[in-house]
Amino acid sequence: MDVTITRERPDTPEAEALVMELEEHLAARYPVESRHGFSVSQLVEQGVDFFVLREDGRPAACGGILIVDGEGDEPYGEVKRMYARDAFRGKGYGRRVLARLLDHARERGVTLVRLETGIDQVEAIGVYESMGFRTCPPFGPYRDDPLSPTYEVRLPA
Repeated sequence: MDVTITRERPDTPEAEALVMELEEHLAARYPVESRHGFSVSQLVEQGVDFFVLREDGRPAACGGILIVDGEGDEPYGEVKRMYARDAFRGKGYGRRVLARLLDHARERGVTLVRLETGIDQVEAIGVYESMGFRTCPPFGPYRDDPLSPTYEVRLPA
């Protein structure tokens, strides 16, 4: 089995399909006011560095990272649009994509990485916490929302 992770534009057909599947998954679980994911066009417009994991050439998982200037605070990376297709879950692909995103943040000189997720994303939260993420106060555009916890991790320099 050949597994690769490549940086791609989020508006390619395969990447866009992954993002749309994630949006459908979240729309079935959360009200619109608790869903904060970027659309494909927002991923492109905001300059999100986006990665697709493929198993034997088939798109299986994705994730992106937005480098945020910090607006007076230190810069940070924000994880965006993490997703693994159902057929590929349980293989550690989410962990592999997240590790690539963290490596990419370090390559860009960023040592603080944050994310927002949904409370029903139990498996994802388990991956985040196992990789050092801890809950934090809302940041950037996020506000207190019991359905939408925020996390961060400090990376070694």
